[in-house]
Amino acid sequence: MVRMRDGVLLATDIYRPGDADNDGDKTHPVIIERTPYDKRGISRSEVSAASPTPATRVEIAEYFAGHGFAVVMQDCRGRFDSEGEFEKYVNEAEDGFDMFEWLVQQPWCNGRIGTMGLSYGAHTQCALACLDPPGLSCMFMDSGGFSSAFHGGIRRGGAFELKQATWAHRHAIRSAETCGNSDRLKGLQARDLEEWFRDMPWTPGNSPLSAAPEFERYLFEQWRAGTFSDYWRQPGLYAEGYYDKFPDVPTMIVGSWYDPYVRTCLTNFQELSRRHSSPTQLIMGPWTHGNRSATWSGDVDFGAHATLDGNIADDYRQLRLAWFRRWLADDDSLSSSRTVSYFQMGGGSGRRTDDGRLDHGGQWRTSDSWPPKNTKDYRLYLHLDGSLREQPCDAPGCMQYRYDPNDPVPTIGGALTSGEPVMQGGAFDQVETEAVFKYRGAATGLPLARRRDVLVFKTEVLQHPVAVTGAVTIDLFVGSNCPDTDFTAKLIDVYPPSADYPDGYAMNITDGIFRMRYRKGWDREVRMKEGEIYSIRLEPFATANIFQAGHRLRVDISSSNYPHFDINPNTGAPEGHASEFRIARNRLHVGPQYRSAIRLAVSVDS
Repeated sequence: MVRMRDGVLLATDIYRPGDADNDGDKTHPVIIERTPYDKRGISRSEVSAASPTPATRVEIAEYFAGHGFAVVMQDCRGRFDSEGEFEKYVNEAEDGFDMFEWLVQQPWCNGRIGTMGLSYGAHTQCALACLDPPGLSCMFMDSGGFSSAFHGGIRRGGAFELKQATWAHRHAIRSAETCGNSDRLKGLQARDLEEWFRDMPWTPGNSPLSAAPEFERYLFEQWRAGTFSDYWRQPGLYAEGYYDKFPDVPTMIVGSWYDPYVRTCLTNFQELSRRHSSPTQLIMGPWTHGNRSATWSGDVDFGAHATLDGNIADDYRQLRLAWFRRWLADDDSLSSSRTVSYFQMGGGSGRRTDDGRLDHGGQWRTSDSWPPKNTKDYRLYLHLDGSLREQPCDAPGCMQYRYDPNDPVPTIGGALTSGEPVMQGGAFDQVETEAVFKYRGAATGLPLARRRDVLVFKTEVLQHPVAVTGAVTIDLFVGSNCPDTDFTAKLIDVYPPSADYPDGYAMNITDGIFRMRYRKGWDREVRMKEGEIYSIRLEPFATANIFQAGHRLRVDISSSNYPHFDINPNTGAPEGHASEFRIARNRLHVGPQYRSAIRLAVSVDS
């Protein structure tokens, strides 16, 4: 039990190489993982293509200890065997720093410490690095490590990511406070979670987390902190404010295109590699969160080469072992010249695989930077007839639709995780099936493009491939009859009809959202005025996808993507305080004066 600065004790397991009794005064480099998911429990991502059964953290610790490292596994504050109250994300910088101060004083530690961990385990690494702890010698951050949680991971485009609620509900049930407390467990399970998501809005005391007040408290704190305040500038949530304090150490960053931490991974890579002389490396796959040994994401398969296993390294354990041997044990034979390895999606047959998924295909590419240097700006303008063209619209016009918060556009895949049972991440045909969560009513079985609150813009059939590799931005000129509303955008790869897919296949690539009250800056709220036209910019996550010849590139514009993001009530009510909904009549303007457009980074050799 290791004591933190405020006296709280954190449960910590230590694994040492060989026979500790015979080690004498021998010291070792250290690998540490700080986790809220049980330091001895099963880690769902500790799998490989050859060994799909998840390993425990005990097994992982023994593996690295067997290769000469002392390994430390620690339960985060308020989780499992550790003392204190769990408040998601905000204690990890100080607790991590204190743990490092303790480690460097141990007689078995040689003063060189590496960090590892996925998701929250990556957040804990990035948080402690913000404070430059003693002994930190290298990092291996997988699918996390907030560059800015306000801009991606907790909020995005001003909206709140409701995966925070599904995560909290799941882990409140598994918490030590719930174990053995039947009343608390009954309270958390009193209503089906999907039923709760059909019964918005929530309030403190009337939410799926009411029986677990410590989880409900931090959830509403994050939900209601709508402006970019000091809360969001804490070291566990905002590495962008602390990059200059990060130690100059080798850093591996692993991410994936259908993960909520795309922006985090790319920003961390760009900023650390720009500042540091030590190597910073990046791997971006086509996966969902931590599923690096799968060839598929959602309902789409990317081919045998899509896995990390056998393509980037033998497997995930070998990749980390090589990294730590190189930077903690000075094994120069394991150096790599690859700076960026990214998976470029697309190029498959378009047929249905034996597992029933779309064969989209793809291939690994390497670069010495992100984005790759061989890209150019490619702009497509939105037209009144629903077309996307390289030429601006020459006639002014306006398209209107009715956004009803009681009937939001349902989430169908995307860059999200921990959303079960109400949503899941990945690539899917954009059709309302029974598997898609509906706010109210039944699934229609119709494409989202048929909804009256979705504006669809698409190119002519492509005569040549278009390889989008990098940032995606969407500039819109909009208005509304309400004081606040949202605008959403989704980039889609449209397959033509085929024998396997008679209606074609509309595959989501990336998406974004923008809450209008923040159009003057993230640090203030300004209500809209009816009749005014406003210029906004949406920033969907970057991607790497080839739109094949014969396909179409499509952009969908709407005002909701639920339950990925919270529902904007259109009333201008304070964030997380909505009590009623109002129907909005939203407008999208195009023309010579209002050049609504999507801007893409396209590989010049596509």
